[in-house]
Amino acid sequence: MKIIDEAINRGQTVLSEFESKKLLAQYHIPVTREILVESRESLRDAIEAIGYPIVLKGCSPDIAHKTEKGLIRVDIRNEDEALVAFKEITAGMKGSGNAVLVQEMVRGKRELVAGLTRDPQFGPCVMFGLGGIFTEVLNDVCFRVAPLEEFDALEMMREIKGHKILGAVRGMEAVDMTLLADILVAIGKIGMENEKIAEIDINPLIITGNKPVAVDALIVLGSSRA
Repeated sequence: MKIIDEAINRGQTVLSEFESKKLLAQYHIPVTREILVESRESLRDAIEAIGYPIVLKGCSPDIAHKTEKGLIRVDIRNEDEALVAFKEITAGMKGSGNAVLVQEMVRGKRELVAGLTRDPQFGPCVMFGLGGIFTEVLNDVCFRVAPLEEFDALEMMREIKGHKILGAVRGMEAVDMTLLADILVAIGKIGMENEKIAEIDINPLIITGNKPVAVDALIVLGSSRA
């Protein structure tokens, strides 16, 4: 795949968030509307195209943990806020370039995680569970060996301990399970068709209305995380 080959030729072991989501979108996985910018002028054009409120993120294959490094600003609602955020983020990237991702603000109270790991024995395995900042604490995830069929994906949704969050709860409508299943099947397909991908991490996969959207994503190349 062109995105992967070009990244490897540049010496990357990880795809940036922007590159990762471009690859996911090629497999019809819903991702946020976003534009990559490197100047104040292109920032204004991107904001005009996407519309407020927006999120700004530092974007580089060298940056895996943007939140911990203070490289994310959310719910930006005017140009002054955007310009200040752009300046702070680019200053904080410290040698990792000056590319900033201008992203639509996706709202939703339910956050999931989905991804892929390449097991030495079983090959590509799809992961699904509860996501967000407490993913590692809750550890409510399950795995299936790829390729997946729709019934495999639906079974994974029922298997997690917090499966009730996918239903109609606290005034929120039930998640579109068919679309969610399509995402898990697609992740398995990516792993089957791209041997150079070691890991995929989509976190959070936010439910907005009843539709899942990949808000952040990371794809690791090679046989293991660098």
